[in-house]
Amino acid sequence: MSDVTAGSAGPPTFCPTLHYRDAKAAIKQLTEGLGFTRTALYESEDGAVLHAELSFGNGVVMLGSKGAGGAYEEALGAGGPVGVYATVPDPDAHHRRAEQAGVEIVTPPTDQDYGSREYTARDLEGNLWTFGTYAPAAPKA
Repeated sequence: MSDVTAGSAGPPTFCPTLHYRDAKAAIKQLTEGLGFTRTALYESEDGAVLHAELSFGNGVVMLGSKGAGGAYEEALGAGGPVGVYATVPDPDAHHRRAEQAGVEIVTPPTDQDYGSREYTARDLEGNLWTFGTYAPAAPKA
């Protein structure tokens, strides 16, 4: 998707990780509805998503299917919905794409007091994704 802010070179220094009851549906919604690009997908023999990576700008979200087991999933427990913020240069255009794809919109594009224009969407399993113009400053070396 061409409206994603280009970032610094190199891999991201942190990646949100999410587990979904239906990881395949999540991947479809995030790529088709919200403009992510699938960069990796590893499935078990029964088709469960063991690990997937979706990129957006210079960020990456990693996700997998709930019920795959392991220490990480056990530590997450029931884990509730999370919120993730992604920077885009044109939140209105991004919002139109999401709305056309049937993504649930929680708040429409709105100008914020701190100078950002942003909107929030909810994915199929309740996680909130906010897309806006706010870009936190990178730490100084």
